[in-house]
Amino acid sequence: MKHSSKLYLSVALASGVLLTSCNKLGELSADNFTVTPSPLEVVAGQVPVTINGRFPEKYMKKKAVVTVTPVLRYEGGETAGQPATFQGEKIQGNDQEISYKVGGNYTMKNTFDYVDAMATSELYLTFDAKVGKKQKSVEVPDVKVANGVIATSELLKSTVQNANTALGQDAYQYAIAQTQQAQIKYLINQANVRTSELKSVSVQDFVKVLREIKNDQKGFQLDNIEISAYASPEGSLKFNTQLAEKRQKSSAKFLEGELKNMELDADINTKYTAEDWEGFQELLMASNLQDKEVILRVLSMYEDPEEREVQIRNLSAGFEELTTEILPELRRARLTVNYNLIGRSDDEIQAQYKSNAKALSVEELLYAATLTDETAEKKDIYTTTTNVYPEDYRAYNNLGAISIAEGNLEVAKNYLKQAASKKDCAEVNANRALVALAEGNTEEAETFVSRATSSPVYNELVGNLNVAKGNYAAAAQSLAGAKTNSAALAEILAKNYTAAEKTLNSVKNADAMTDYLKAVVAARTGKNNEAVKNLANAIAKDASLKAHAAKNLDFVTLFNDSAFLNLVK
Repeated sequence: MKHSSKLYLSVALASGVLLTSCNKLGELSADNFTVTPSPLEVVAGQVPVTINGRFPEKYMKKKAVVTVTPVLRYEGGETAGQPATFQGEKIQGNDQEISYKVGGNYTMKNTFDYVDAMATSELYLTFDAKVGKKQKSVEVPDVKVANGVIATSELLKSTVQNANTALGQDAYQYAIAQTQQAQIKYLINQANVRTSELKSVSVQDFVKVLREIKNDQKGFQLDNIEISAYASPEGSLKFNTQLAEKRQKSSAKFLEGELKNMELDADINTKYTAEDWEGFQELLMASNLQDKEVILRVLSMYEDPEEREVQIRNLSAGFEELTTEILPELRRARLTVNYNLIGRSDDEIQAQYKSNAKALSVEELLYAATLTDETAEKKDIYTTTTNVYPEDYRAYNNLGAISIAEGNLEVAKNYLKQAASKKDCAEVNANRALVALAEGNTEEAETFVSRATSSPVYNELVGNLNVAKGNYAAAAQSLAGAKTNSAALAEILAKNYTAAEKTLNSVKNADAMTDYLKAVVAARTGKNNEAVKNLANAIAKDASLKAHAAKNLDFVTLFNDSAFLNLVK
């Protein structure tokens, strides 16, 4: 009897152990999972990850259901990804079935919205497991499968401060080319300059300009004077040649007399045209003559000048307008004076700005800002311009561009908003796109870029936008040739480190971020000593980069380096 009781107890205990073992799944290890990429990396503001896992043989009980959830844990919180559920062979359901005997592979794709704290993080897989007919919950320990997130692409928010901005350009010209013309008309077959012609408005205005040039040598700069004399095309070629030459000489004689009286020296270039066939065609086509096209077709049939002369004479007899309106206008000499209006010199503009800036034109003020390399002076000039010429958008826009370079995004937004209220143009939209990129607002940046197509920095904007969208190869192509931090960042993200190093060495306005990116390139190419050196230069210029470097997995090979640790402590 006693033996029977002992046997019953033994069988019961054995059954309990068997039942318990059947209801457990056991632990999984990191060896059961492969994570790509590892460490994780930010792309377009998100952290994509692909997890390839395997349930080992004899792990997935036939009546088990396991839900796997990736969780990214970081200081101050965690973010859960999209779960995936797997089932044993005796479960009626629509989830992926895993064989108990041989196990099974699976793939999970997830994307986490990036927050800065994720730079120092750990990716875990958590398990919600149920086993048996009653689907009793069993514990499967969490498994850590990856460490940290590389957030190099997020540096775009800082690198665009070094990007080429779009400035509102001045239209100031020291010398503005001018011309003044006069016509001296002659009677048929004559070459003498008539007094009545010298009293014409065109000749009087011409002489007036010459006097102004003489009296204001500082405000005017004389280039030369041209004389072109003509004969109408109805006479013989020989006669017309002689006549046009005489008209050239008589008009030149008149001009030389005027210059002598004014005591004005000038280069005079003279020429004559025996038969003004081109002028004849132009005047005829501009006339109201009803049969003008017929006349031109007839005359165009004759390439020989003398034969054409005969035809013009014949036609003139039938068309009074040719005799009274067209041909008289071709018996002339045209005088042209070429000169420049001279503005203030650079020194004069700078002196005038100091004494009374209001006396300068808006173009002179905007030009004055280009005469200094000092940012404070530029800001002062542009601010003055907004006060003197408040309706011109360019000074507001340029103040916005300076604020972008200084990292004052709120100030930049305010200036650019004012600029846009004056004129919604490509330069303003280009700069507003840079602000949006610096704030991480890709959608808004894309809107502004689409309205900045005529901006000289459009290709760079597209490149920076592609960095923000994670299109690194396209970004590097659009930014090719741009010697900026963001161009180098695109090349780093596209893993073209040779190009990135070359770009960084050519950045015109190198700053702390330039050195920081140099450190990233060096670390990624195994040049640890160079990485530490460049990082030291970056931190010396901007101490805030110390904290960023301390958790940047680009420098993971330096985390035990004493020189690196001294820099970031």
